[in-house]
Amino acid sequence: MFEFHDPGRLVDHDLELVLVETDPGDASINHVPAYTFMMRLSETRVDVGRIQLRVGSTDHVVTYAGHLGYSVYPEHRGHRYAARACRLLYRLARSHGLRTLWVTCTPDNAASRRTCELAGGKLVEVVSLPEDTDMYRRGERAKCRYRIDLRLPP
Repeated sequence: MFEFHDPGRLVDHDLELVLVETDPGDASINHVPAYTFMMRLSETRVDVGRIQLRVGSTDHVVTYAGHLGYSVYPEHRGHRYAARACRLLYRLARSHGLRTLWVTCTPDNAASRRTCELAGGKLVEVVSLPEDTDMYRRGERAKCRYRIDLRLPP
């Protein structure tokens, strides 16, 4: 049985991650257990985005969905909040035995691709999405796959 861990305080200067939800997952729809955090500015308490850590290495997560999913609200983009938030979750990922994280994004999303690189990811390949995925049904056709090796120092 999966057990969620206390993430502790996750802070990088003015950015903190606030746990808002844990999801036990549902294997029937390719969902693994996940933590969802708000990205929040410490001093102003303004939420600037969300980030999710998916704990499980199913084929779907590793190839298409990724272990990390993030979104920064449009008015707060350009401050590297997503890359910093990714790095804040590495200790929690390690505590669950993850040694490699995969992050995916669409090939035309230059900002997300840069975030993957700033978070320490290395582009491995671009894969086509299968037609039976919800991502494909939303209009996506391919994903860039970035690998982050947690065995190496950030």
